[in-house]
Amino acid sequence: MPTIITANLNGIRSAASKGFFDWMRDCGADVVCVQEVRAQYCDLHETLCNPEGYKGYFYLAQRKGYAGVGMYCRTQPLRVIEGVGDPQCDEQGRFLRADFEGWSVVSVYVPSGSASAERQESKFAFLAMFRPVMDALLREGRPIVVCGDWNIAHREIDLKNWQGNRKNSGFLPEERAWLDALYASGWVDVYRSLYPDAAGEGYTWWSNRGQAYANNVGWRIDLHVATPSMAAKAVEGGVIKDRKYSDHAPLWVRYGVISSL
Repeated sequence: MPTIITANLNGIRSAASKGFFDWMRDCGADVVCVQEVRAQYCDLHETLCNPEGYKGYFYLAQRKGYAGVGMYCRTQPLRVIEGVGDPQCDEQGRFLRADFEGWSVVSVYVPSGSASAERQESKFAFLAMFRPVMDALLREGRPIVVCGDWNIAHREIDLKNWQGNRKNSGFLPEERAWLDALYASGWVDVYRSLYPDAAGEGYTWWSNRGQAYANNVGWRIDLHVATPSMAAKAVEGGVIKDRKYSDHAPLWVRYGVISSL
């Protein structure tokens, strides 16, 4: 029964200094997908690359201190795929896939558009590029889960102050419609399928402004998005909030036995 965690680290070295890898050693996960690594390969010493019990795989941004994704696995994957063949995505290190016997997991980091209008246009361009990638994954007919920071809250239940954020990046109508279409095509929001009525307990990100974290004024933007065959194996999940390693909290899902294809 594999347990898979996704966690935006907001900098791998910062998360390490806050005890993330001490926690991960004992968390019992089979795969830990991480985003916003914000490091170069030369920065990843052995403790960060291969923490006790895990082998790390990474696809990092060319720009220093920016983006980057990774994955820690207890069992060696049969194959690891870096990127999708799109310059914007791949130069920023936003997609990493690992194939295991009978199933696959992806770590993805969708851009944020909150910094400027130009960044929002870049986010829309990414989403337009990424939809055919998701369509191709779905057509494989294989159990796949795409874990990561999607930077979109889908529904009003997925963020505290939805009324005040209707014109803000992460809750724009166009972004929400993109998720609508993705789910209509067959992909499943695993946490939401497990807990249809979950609200604040499902938040995974909080602004650093004010007392957002203390008051749980958050957003649910870190997701497990799975093919139907993978989603059907989900047993339970949750958000880990007992200690703060980043401005995001890790999201875990435990899946049942996944048969070989």
